[in-house]
Parts: sequence; C-alpha cells; structure tokens
Amino acid sequence: MKMLVVAVVLMTGLGQGAMAERVDGLKTYDLLFRDGTLDDVSRDAALTYSRAVTNTLKPEAAERDSGAIALTIDDSGQAPVALLEFRQGDKHRGLGKFPASVGNPMIMYFYETVVRDMAESAGGSPFYIRNRVKEALVQPSDVIAGQAEVGGESVPTQTIRLKPFADDPNRAQMQGFGDLELAVTMSEEVPGWYLSLEAGVPGEGAPLYHSRIAFEAQEVMP
Repeated sequence: MKMLVVAVVLMTGLGQGAMAERVDGLKTYDLLFRDGTLDDVSRDAALTYSRAVTNTLKPEAAERDSGAIALTIDDSGQAPVALLEFRQGDKHRGLGKFPASVGNPMIMYFYETVVRDMAESAGGSPFYIRNRVKEALVQPSDVIAGQAEVGGESVPTQTIRLKPFADDPNRAQMQGFGDLELAVTMSEEVPGWYLSLEAGVPGEGAPLYHSRIAFEAQEVMP
C-alpha cells in the first residue's frame, strides 16, 4: 500500500495564542457534520485512522477499543456507501455502512463511542447521555484556528471544543464524567475533513478517560 498523506497535529489551544471565532449553534453543527467531505476521496483508496483509549474505570474496555479504523467507499450501487472497519491486529470487524453523500461518518462513530464509554464507565442511561451530547453539538461555540503538518506542509485547522455536561444538574453522579470535554479538529487539506476527534476527562495525575481518533493516511488499496 502506498501512503499518500500523513498528518501530525500541532498546537491548537487558546492558551498558545490561537485565534478563536464565536459562532452560533447552526454553524457549530455545520462544521462538525459537514456535507460532501467524502466527495473527492478516491474510490480506490482507504482513509485510515487510529483510535487510542485510556480508561481508569474500565481498563479492559480501553484495550478492547484501541486499534485502527479504515474507511472505504463502495459506489457499486445506486448511491455511494461509506464502509467503516475496525482493525486490531489480525482481527477485523465491520462498524457499519453509511451514505457517503452525507459526509464522513467518523464524527458519528466518535460521539457514539464516547456515549457508550461513558455509560459503561460511569453508569447512567445512554439515552440521557446521548441527548446531552446531541444538545452540545448545536450550541454556540468557539472555533479555534490552528496549524497542523500534513504531508510535510503546514496547513490551517479549525478546532471546536464542547463540554456537554458543564451545567448538567446530574454531574455529581457522573463519576467524574461531568467534566467531559470533546474536541474536534478539522482541515480542508485533510481527506475526509477530520484530523482528530478527542474526548477527555481529567483525573488526579492522569486522565480518568481519554479517547483520541486521529487521521493517519490515505492509502491506495491493492
């Protein structure tokens, strides 16, 4: 397989002098769930991502969920379909099929896995957790400008950070997950739009929970 693009995230935080633009909830949603992000992706290529998880409450779940994800597009039918596959060593399993015309389903996979991880680790209803996360996706946010190295070149990025449970009345019962923060970094220069998708819960000395999905490469399939 031939590597076409490799991306490495550089600094994007507000504390590092990055610029931020306040946008309304509609703009937040449109950036996170951008349409057409797979339109220019070659049907002969796979977008590959890594997922690394740490979870002090459920270390066995972190081991289970860390691995690689491949996105391919099948346009043999009436409409192109995006296929996601999870890979962990020699073990491969399908994660689902999604309409490619809508956009990159990695954002859906990201937030659904965070919802599941939180429900498994902290308890509580996954329906409640999912609804709170969905509400956060349509709230006003700061779009933070940054830079990343993609294919040896510095390119502009945009990062949105969300805290779905910051004002939740039940945060005291969430085993620390009331401090959950989501961060999505995007770039026009990255195939599929998403450079990284992160979820984190701070802890004493080390994160209580951290999940990071990072774009790795666009690879030509054999």
